[in-house]
Amino acid sequence: MLVAGSQPSMAEGAEEGQKLAELLAVGWQLWEELETDTAPSSGSPAVQEKVRQGLDVLRRVNAMVAQLELFSENEDLEEIASSDLKYLLLPALLGAMTLKQVDMSKRLEHLESARTLFWSFLKRCKSYGLGSFHLPPATSPTAEDGVGSPARRGPAAGQDELVAMATSRQAKIERYKQKKELENRLASLKNAVDSGQADEEQIRAFYILQTQKWINTSLEEIESVDQEIAILRSRGTAKQSSAPPHGTSRQVRPPMKPFILTRDAVQNKVFGAGYPSLPVMTVDDWYDQRRRQGVLSGQSTPAAGLTDEELQKQEQKEEEDDEEALQKARNMDDWKDTHPRGYGNRHNMG
Repeated sequence: MLVAGSQPSMAEGAEEGQKLAELLAVGWQLWEELETDTAPSSGSPAVQEKVRQGLDVLRRVNAMVAQLELFSENEDLEEIASSDLKYLLLPALLGAMTLKQVDMSKRLEHLESARTLFWSFLKRCKSYGLGSFHLPPATSPTAEDGVGSPARRGPAAGQDELVAMATSRQAKIERYKQKKELENRLASLKNAVDSGQADEEQIRAFYILQTQKWINTSLEEIESVDQEIAILRSRGTAKQSSAPPHGTSRQVRPPMKPFILTRDAVQNKVFGAGYPSLPVMTVDDWYDQRRRQGVLSGQSTPAAGLTDEELQKQEQKEEEDDEEALQKARNMDDWKDTHPRGYGNRHNMG
């Protein structure tokens, strides 16, 4: 627990101070439960209920800290009581808890609120000399702040952007190394602080390390929030540009009939709709129709005018012809087996 092992101070000696420490302990416990929660979805009612409770508690603590004026820009870090250092984390905790809300209709509002809280935490840490880092802008950058393509802004701006990207990458690597080192040092102090056996020097070192850890977390969260804000704003701009003017409605066009483009009327008659049509008559019907029209007057079907006996003889003759042709082909195959290609050709031997 973050507040375990804290030593009594002037602020906590009063009733308000005791209530302040208890509320912070509740808020921190809710945060740890959310971080270690194995729920399949962060949007489940149980998870969002914990988020709501955590926000309510931490907001009350933050308001009480502001009322008690525990921190001042005119004081140094050494002037803050060891037991009061934990309250430096309040804005960062509130920002992280705010980001766990999943209401997409208020997502942009939550992102901007969380960014403001992270930036307030970083500004306070910067004034106390906690960590060496570059303080981000107070507000999320927009397109008017110079965000655009390098081609539109010129080659010099594109080169500057590459340098900034390389610098940002190096800063992320350094923050990752610091994060691992801080986690190892915090693990060695956590047991003593949680058990209440830590002295004031260990408690002070523990809370300062926690603050430095949250500095790296806040810097990473601000970068992520700025990217998401830019995406949401671009979507909003696209929707506004595609929406019709206020007070006007789009005319509903009647559905158009499908048509096929053809070079001329003749091609249209030949190709028709461009796809095979369903048959409307059988072959016999078509033949009868053409014969009535006189087109096939001089033609007749192969079986026209033949009796059943004649048809049977004709079929038998065709079968005999087929057997004769088949036997002839077999004899030729047998002859080829015993006579190689070119056998008996003595005229073109050269």
